[in-house]
Parts: sequence; structure tokens; C-alpha cells
Amino acid sequence: MWANATRAAESPVILCLGDSLTAGFGVSPGDDYPSRLQQRLREQGYPHRVVNAGLSGDTTAGALRRLDWSLRSRPVIAIVVLGANDGLRGLDLEEMRQNLLTITTRLRQEKVVVLLGGMRLPPNYGSSYTSRFQAVYAEVAGESGTGLIPFFLEGVAGDPAMNQPDGIHPTAAGYRIVLENVWRHLEPRLSSPDTDASSPPK
Repeated sequence: MWANATRAAESPVILCLGDSLTAGFGVSPGDDYPSRLQQRLREQGYPHRVVNAGLSGDTTAGALRRLDWSLRSRPVIAIVVLGANDGLRGLDLEEMRQNLLTITTRLRQEKVVVLLGGMRLPPNYGSSYTSRFQAVYAEVAGESGTGLIPFFLEGVAGDPAMNQPDGIHPTAAGYRIVLENVWRHLEPRLSSPDTDASSPPK
């Protein structure tokens, strides 16, 4: 039985909450990862409906402010990919951590199964900042009891063939790899959703 399926009598919803990496900045409709995920679900016979709640330029603070609106879709699963804009703007990492923790904890309290997508920064931001940035995701996943995709852009970041000229946003080919990164962690939760690290926080 799918997590929280009683709240989604028709098609259980997978919420993709994120920034431009979720919205699909710079690629054609259908090439973003939520659209590719919807296609994969249909091919595999899953009934889920994917909601793309990606907003280009969004930060963890912005996503937190619109979380109530995002929850209106009544998701059973949420894939949260945020923080890249916080890091690229050099924002306070403790604030970022607290925002991600609040978002994931709130989702878990709503009995939503959560996958948190880990991010990394280019090395020119300095080893101290980049190391601390990367560590935030495992910390938040552990504290809120969510699943973790260690690096959302694994196999894509740093490869010119997989990125648009800005070197940040994936191409259509890049998003095919992103889909596999997501699917590897999502698929076990589609039929056995209670595989998050712990029960929902109180």
C-alpha cells in the first residue's frame, strides 16, 4: 500500500519541490526530470501523478515560504532538491540547514515519504564552505528521518556534454542521467514506502 494513499483516492501524488534544476530551466517541456519521471512511472505501471513544484531562482527560504501551497497537492512522496542557490549566493549555511530541516520535518509530520537530493558546490567557493555545504544534506536527512540521494547531479555536474553553456543546468541528456539518480532511490519507496530512516518526527 502506498504511503498516505488514503488521502489520494485517485492517483497518489509525487511532489518535486525545488529550484531551476527541478523546473527544467533551459530545456524543452518534457525534458525536465519530473516529466521524465512521470513517463517512467507510466511505463512501469505505477499510478502516481508527478507535480513539478520547481521555481527557478528559489532558495531554501523561498521554498519554505511556499510549502503550505505545495502541500495542497496532497503528496504521498516528496523529492526535495534545494540549496544550490543558497550556496551559489554564499548564503549562511546554518540558515540553509534549518530551512531544509523545517521543510523535511514538516513533510514527514504530514506523513509524506521524503527523498532529499544532495548538492555540491564548485571548488572555487573554498574547501571550508563547500565541505560544510555538502555535509548539510546528510545531517538534515538523519535528523528528519528522510531518504537521501547523495548527489542529485551525479554523472552530470562538471561534464560540458551534459550541461548547458552556463555549466550549471543540465541539458536534456543530463536530465536522463538525473532521472536514473532519482529512480534508483525512489523505486524501492513506491511499493515499500516505509523505508525512510525513521518514523515521522513528533
